[in-house]
Amino acid sequence: MFTTPNIVILTGAGISAESGIKTFRDNDGLWENHHIEDVATPQGFDANPSLVYRFYNQRRKQLLDSSVKPNPAHIALAQLQTAMPGHVTVVTQNVDDLHEQAGSKNVIHMHGTLRSARCLQCATVTYWEGDFDSGTECPCCHTTSLRPDIVWFGEMPMHMDEIEAALLDADIFIAIGTSGNVYPAAGFVQYARDAGAVTIEANLVPSTTHSLFDRRITGPASQTIPTLVSQILTDCEGLT
Repeated sequence: MFTTPNIVILTGAGISAESGIKTFRDNDGLWENHHIEDVATPQGFDANPSLVYRFYNQRRKQLLDSSVKPNPAHIALAQLQTAMPGHVTVVTQNVDDLHEQAGSKNVIHMHGTLRSARCLQCATVTYWEGDFDSGTECPCCHTTSLRPDIVWFGEMPMHMDEIEAALLDADIFIAIGTSGNVYPAAGFVQYARDAGAVTIEANLVPSTTHSLFDRRITGPASQTIPTLVSQILTDCEGLT
């Protein structure tokens, strides 16, 4: 019996959708009226870099909209981290920074972030709030080699060693707002199960991997996650 469990939480588009962030892929296969292959692949960037720069500049500006802010699910997860410091890791597939805005500290962005730029020349990642394009200099090496710090289709997700280490050490694994369609994230539940973790899914509708979870919670994250966090904290108090 663990008194302070190690918890790994995977969040997907569903948690940010309630904050006004559009999900990555609409039902028609488009993202903000663009074909995915045009704006989210290395080939698309090579073919039309101006379009890709413009697309991500617009996505970055969306984060500045006053209506886009953390919802109760983001806030509850930040409160869980505060109550259990060092024992709660948030792994997100989202490229927004709503977890950080809510107060979360230990957040792993496996698909990169909108608020950063990566230099293709020196590999430096720089925090970035404004626009940039093919003529913008890298603050480190001063070459004009910046690209969006986003993992595109066909590229390897970031921080996989760190994520796998956290999953191996997890007592509880929670997936929130994920479809279960995109690997390697869709395989995290099996990885956690094999390591002996209790697995929980919280989603609007069951994911494609829902049968692998020990417990399934259906409903909007802004409603279900605060309740789940409260239950976890109560259970942990009872074990101490």
